[in-house]
Amino acid sequence: MQKFLSRLFDHLMKSWSWVLLVLCTVLIKWMSLYPGRVEEYYTYGIYPVISRVQRLLFGWIPFSIGDLFYAFLVLVILFRTFRFFKLLFQKKLTRKYFASGLQQAIFFFLFVYVFFNLLWGLNYNRTGIAAQLHLQVKPYSLTDLDTLTSVIQEKLNDYSEFVTEGQRDSLDKKRRLFNESANAYHYAEKQFPFLKYRSGSVKPSLYSYLGNYLGFQGYYNPFSGEAQVNTTIPRFLEPFVTAHELAHQLGYAKENEANFVAFLACRSFPSPGFKYSMYFDIYNYAIGEVRSRDTALTRSFQKKLKPRVISDIKEYRDFYRKYQNPIEPVIMWGYGHYLKANNQPAGKETYNEVVAWLIAYYKKYGVEAL
Repeated sequence: MQKFLSRLFDHLMKSWSWVLLVLCTVLIKWMSLYPGRVEEYYTYGIYPVISRVQRLLFGWIPFSIGDLFYAFLVLVILFRTFRFFKLLFQKKLTRKYFASGLQQAIFFFLFVYVFFNLLWGLNYNRTGIAAQLHLQVKPYSLTDLDTLTSVIQEKLNDYSEFVTEGQRDSLDKKRRLFNESANAYHYAEKQFPFLKYRSGSVKPSLYSYLGNYLGFQGYYNPFSGEAQVNTTIPRFLEPFVTAHELAHQLGYAKENEANFVAFLACRSFPSPGFKYSMYFDIYNYAIGEVRSRDTALTRSFQKKLKPRVISDIKEYRDFYRKYQNPIEPVIMWGYGHYLKANNQPAGKETYNEVVAWLIAYYKKYGVEAL
């Protein structure tokens, strides 16, 4: 293992490789300063080709290639850490070892940074769907929030009457869940042509149970183009989570944008299960914002929920309470900083920002568009 890694790094770390990586890093940073250019030349220029090729290469494989890549990466890190402490205890660490290790670490991070951005990450700097729909996303008042939450709650209560256990059981078959999520985008494409989705590559995460302890419902792997879904979460969450990950595949990298795009897709799809899942998720974001401003108003909303919604909220809370542990806050802290480093200054709160987008949307198109 050590010999293989040493040879790999020796082969990669040629002088021309350093020059190329540094040039690419500078070019990416310069490009990110111009969202319009990113949108035109990357998001709707280079990226569609890259993502389509990735999904054609790996989409047919029944398990996640990206998850295996992550496993290999973790093993390498563990191996290098073990070797470091072994040499430390044997008092064999030298300046040459530290210099070589630092050089390899810098090269590795530059390598990952460049490929992450070339394969997908530059989408964090695009103009995005607000520009595509000509939305004016602004700070909103409690009245605006009250209007949004009222409409969303009414829709959620309505669709709770149409969702059957049989419909939920049918989505236990992950192939059907993933196929119907793609169909949701086919419906959305009729109204929003820029949401065209082809060559699906959505898979259950190999680390779903681990994900419950780490706090993730799904994620996108930019190196393989695969969307991974944690398929152990409550069933009523899975349709919206899957639609969210497909939004990432379409180049909507920011979490608020992915949430909003998933809203558009699920709303377009004539499936009570998908609509309920979407309104359930959106309602949780909206009522969370209400709670932070007016607890009395929050209680008035909660009194109007239908029995199925109340039951699902309880199941949702019980599920995540079951997996609470000391590691999750650390992981979420790191993830929040990852989001901040990628043009999302609100960190984890970026997910909640979908509320502002929805308010801007209904102000432009009317509450009936919700």
